[in-house]
Amino acid sequence: MNPETAIRHAKSLVEVVRSDARTSDENRQLSQSIANAMAVCNLYRIAAPQEFNGLDADSKTQMRVLEIISRGSGAAGWNLMIGVEIFGLLAPSLCTCKDLLADPLTIMAGSTAFVGEAEACNGDHRVSGQWQFVSGIHNADVFGATVRLTQKGKAIDDTLYYAMIPKGQYEILDTWHVAGLRGSGSHDVKVNEVSVPPDRIVATLGHGNMRSKQLNLPLGVRLTFNKVAVALGIARSGIDAFCELASGKVPRFSTRTLYQRPFAHQAVARAEARLRGARAAMYEHAEQVWDVCQSGDQLSYHDRAIAHILACDAVKAAIESVNYVTEAAGTSANVLGSPLERIVRDVRVVQQHVTVAPHHMEDAGRVLLGMEPRGILLM
Repeated sequence: MNPETAIRHAKSLVEVVRSDARTSDENRQLSQSIANAMAVCNLYRIAAPQEFNGLDADSKTQMRVLEIISRGSGAAGWNLMIGVEIFGLLAPSLCTCKDLLADPLTIMAGSTAFVGEAEACNGDHRVSGQWQFVSGIHNADVFGATVRLTQKGKAIDDTLYYAMIPKGQYEILDTWHVAGLRGSGSHDVKVNEVSVPPDRIVATLGHGNMRSKQLNLPLGVRLTFNKVAVALGIARSGIDAFCELASGKVPRFSTRTLYQRPFAHQAVARAEARLRGARAAMYEHAEQVWDVCQSGDQLSYHDRAIAHILACDAVKAAIESVNYVTEAAGTSANVLGSPLERIVRDVRVVQQHVTVAPHHMEDAGRVLLGMEPRGILLM
């Protein structure tokens, strides 16, 4: 598979993903049929090493695939994004347990929202803990749990690892009771003293000794790009939904359809301009970052700061674009089950993720003024 094929596969799934969006939203987890379709098209592995049937694709290709799927459904795009990042950043560490990913349809899920314990015991490790925000766990075959190695209850060192645990050895807790991105199924996972052999305790995200272009990028920058792509795709779906609505809706106390109203014209124009401008800037810088990092050079703090500035602004632009068209749509955007109602909920959640949260603007601004960064994402 090459980048063009991956993008073509993503486009072929958009309508199927869109038709399932309401079902996944109501069930609070991504439908298995959608996850399977993305796995069959090898989309989860577009950032994985070639040894795992991956594409090891550049940032722009990954972003484009995720943006396309998110145009069909934000929840599907989010789940795919998490899977792409898990494969891209964790798979290079899995040289000791390649059997876990031998089946090309295998899907991985993981979480860094908690650090569990891996207690040394008779040559293996007893893993316990409860991890939050495990997007797509119902669709996964393998769960990667962030752990700290312990002995007699005390940490051996400060290094974090991932414990690779197959399906059936962990419990999914029904905890994802939310409004936005309901369909991502980001429930908790509980592991209770599961025995994990040493070859399934691997280096954490962004490390590993398997050849991978993804490891050349600073982790903080790498993690921002794909979140932005999901937001851009959701916003595009918002404009799509508004245009479809406008062609047939006749607002109350009016004899004209919505698409004939000057206010609707102004709203869609503003949404288009805001979204396209932020998207172009983000894609341009993502390409620059990729080229610098693949050349063997270190990415400067200035370029890291610009990446976070553009990422935060692009997510904000996605939200603003949706706000423009929902304001013009009137009460239709608040009807349960309507595409716009779900899109409004979904797009706002992206900004809440730590990698693209608006407070990074301040730290990035410090760097532009010649000061040292304080936040971990810019270091």
